[in-house]
Amino acid sequence: MNQPSQHELPSYLNPNELGPWGIYLEQVERVTPYLGKLGKWVETLKRPKRILTVDVPVELDNGTIAHFEGYRVQHNLSRGPGKGGVRYHQDVTLSEVMALSAWMSVKCAAVNVPFGGAKGGIRIDPRQYSERELERVTRRYITEIGMIIGPDKDIPAPDVNTNAQTMAWMVDTYSMNTGQLSTGVVTGKPLSLGGSLGRVEATGRGVFTVGVEAAKDAGLDLQGARVIVQGCGNVGGIAAKLFHEAGAKVIALQDHTATLYQDQGLDIPTILSQYHPKDGLAAHAQAGECLQADEFWTLDCDILIPAALENQITAANADKIRAKIVIEGANGPTTPEADDILTQNGITVVPDVIANAGGVTVSYFEWAQNFSSYFWEEALINERLGRMMRDAYHATAAVAKTHNVTLRTAAFISACTRILEARDLRGLYP
Repeated sequence: MNQPSQHELPSYLNPNELGPWGIYLEQVERVTPYLGKLGKWVETLKRPKRILTVDVPVELDNGTIAHFEGYRVQHNLSRGPGKGGVRYHQDVTLSEVMALSAWMSVKCAAVNVPFGGAKGGIRIDPRQYSERELERVTRRYITEIGMIIGPDKDIPAPDVNTNAQTMAWMVDTYSMNTGQLSTGVVTGKPLSLGGSLGRVEATGRGVFTVGVEAAKDAGLDLQGARVIVQGCGNVGGIAAKLFHEAGAKVIALQDHTATLYQDQGLDIPTILSQYHPKDGLAAHAQAGECLQADEFWTLDCDILIPAALENQITAANADKIRAKIVIEGANGPTTPEADDILTQNGITVVPDVIANAGGVTVSYFEWAQNFSSYFWEEALINERLGRMMRDAYHATAAVAKTHNVTLRTAAFISACTRILEARDLRGLYP
């Protein structure tokens, strides 16, 4: 009898169009030679533990019924409950959510917080719906995935096009369905519902923190350093603000509406104080010169921060990048082919699984505070966040030096080793 190949792709994947999941699989392949005896478990990393696809029917304001496709993927729970955001976007796919859940597994292990990786998404363009309609979508989605989430099972959080209000609806829906208030079911909540101080700025602050350490390693003085940032939300905007405050010149900002450039540095505080996602940077055209979107990647700079969506740095534009350091604020912004090009060109890439882990780190703090009902001061949160981010960066840099590999491969070595050690110790049941 013929035995099936151990490495066959799951039947729900199209081998000719793997999407973001294919990028993740290639990253796992690159780290496999460094796993030693734990390599026997590596296939565990290539298959999500659980995938839930749900129909999300809601009544719209005009009385019609609309159906939206929703996902919740739990990639690996060997080290703790699932952790990962929920994004609302018209182009969300299962491959994307799978990859994001896997990167969350790696991210949590890389910074050594006791979570596994999970992610959620709904295929919806939130700009086309009212707030009441989005509330109905959120409540129905949480009801549909309610059997697999919970404070000790899987803890959602905000992501693209979701926010603290979305999390508040999730808390209320889950609590009504379980019969008791459960603030720990999500993180990224409003403060009045058990949210944590410092959570809104956490991801951007983490990007800045590891950026400072990477600049030190590169012998780069932040005073006057030229920085360009893609994205003006809680990641890109906060990172731009912190680099500006540190004395760097943020010479370019890009979002979905415009690319602003000012050689002497943009007035970041003024732009961010007036920025609204719906209007975007196009409403601030007077703040600098407006460039074509693809010109952004060719700008002469010291630090480039992609903090928008995945697949932004590809083989098509990687060779044009003139930065010394790339700090990945977004999840999966660089393809493996582009990674190789950047490395060949001597550009240091601080990978997403380290660089943007500030969000999940403070989410961990929020979750812990919810369990104890004791809340910390913001200064303490920022101090603990800074320490954990610096420790994670330096540990990753040490592994990279030991094995003579990139920071991304080093982060995967550390993280996958932790995940598979837990899997190995727990064994298989039954």
